[in-house]
Amino acid sequence: MSCQTISCIAQIRTLQVAVAVLALVPVGAGLAGALFGIGVFEPAASLGYDAESTGRYLSGLLLAIGLAFWATVPRIEAQGVRFRLLTLLVFTGGLARLAGLLLVGVPSSAMLGALVMELLVTPALAVWRERLDRLCNGAAAAR
Repeated sequence: MSCQTISCIAQIRTLQVAVAVLALVPVGAGLAGALFGIGVFEPAASLGYDAESTGRYLSGLLLAIGLAFWATVPRIEAQGVRFRLLTLLVFTGGLARLAGLLLVGVPSSAMLGALVMELLVTPALAVWRERLDRLCNGAAAAR
């Protein structure tokens, strides 16, 4: 086994750990919102049934996105299409959150943290995955 192959394996494992840990955020937040409603994010919120229903639905989508990221972990190096699609979904949601920030005002620090995850961290993970794909598949082709 060459040094480049060992390096690829180590980098893939590091990415797998990063994605597995960071996906705890959408899984946890999505599960909390789906089970306990939108009030889990804004305890003082008093919403109508339709808004509460929409909040739970969107929390379910967030949960599903986190679970889908977890599903990429075992063979993350072969999950380019799925990872890019999930990143696009998360980034699009982040753009909507950013529009809300600009139009309505600055949300809580938890929501600002989510914005950072959506617009910076998730795309960075996708770029990292693509870089490893090129690096490691290039190493395999050279053997």
